[in-house]
Amino acid sequence: MTESGATEATPVVGRFAPSPTGRMHAGNIYAALIAWLVAKSQGGHMVLRIEDLDRERSKGVYIDQIQRDFEALGLFWDEGPYFQHDRDEAYAEAFGRLEARGLLYPCFCTRADLHAASAPHRGEKLVYAGTCRHLSDAEVEARRAAGRTPGWRVAVDGRTIAFEDLVQGSYAQKLDRDCGDFLIRRSDGAFAYQLAVVVDDAAQGVNSVVRGVDLLCSAPQQRYLQDLLGLPHPAYAHVPLLVAEQNRRLSKRDRDAALDELLARFGSPRAVIGHIAAVAGLVPEEAPATPEELLKDFSLERFRDGLPDLVQIPWRS
Repeated sequence: MTESGATEATPVVGRFAPSPTGRMHAGNIYAALIAWLVAKSQGGHMVLRIEDLDRERSKGVYIDQIQRDFEALGLFWDEGPYFQHDRDEAYAEAFGRLEARGLLYPCFCTRADLHAASAPHRGEKLVYAGTCRHLSDAEVEARRAAGRTPGWRVAVDGRTIAFEDLVQGSYAQKLDRDCGDFLIRRSDGAFAYQLAVVVDDAAQGVNSVVRGVDLLCSAPQQRYLQDLLGLPHPAYAHVPLLVAEQNRRLSKRDRDAALDELLARFGSPRAVIGHIAAVAGLVPEEAPATPEELLKDFSLERFRDGLPDLVQIPWRS
């Protein structure tokens, strides 16, 4: 068994999974670089999946730009691109299997309702209080008759989902206490991220998931869905976030971290990769480099052991 959950007979398959809602920035590139290094250091390959579930915010111009940017940076993929907008039939099939087992129920709660019922402190995850879980058929029909369209939640039980994250170490959630019943289909009919990513990872053979630590709390939900649907568990590695300031991850509003700004400042894709590698602690000194050049000295264990903070890495431009 490898560090990414593959066996000798099953190669490591990692993934790039960008959302085409804007130009990539340093945080996206850093996470993609680690994912690529983890897979390639084990002789594996990479899938490119465009996560465009949000049809309104996803833009075709960014789909093209993402692919050009990955290629320019030397972050090449071996399969894809696959598009979530082509996968509704697969998501519907998984939804139907859960519904047939009586595991789903309609939820009419608004965002305001959710916060009123379970107002989290800053940084805490909102846990659904189960408001709609026991609505009678008559109550459901009355809400529909009033013009309210429900989302759909999957019911959780009291089990604890525990696993070993390859960066963060042991992690566990008691589903009913720490998670609550969660959405797998929104009220506008779109399938939710948790269901889509589970179905896609299984269909595309992904067994190595490397992403930001802000998504660590989603992993138990995804493992729960994998259990319900009889799908394999990938290995997870949740890496620290690049942060613009303490506790605020880099985002598209941080213009100095946007790829076009980085290219203008550093002059080449190799220099951008070299700078990000130095900030992340992948190399002791900053120098232009391709992902391929970083590969020969990469070890996920060494990267993890060298991290002074498992949650955040200060960005410097």
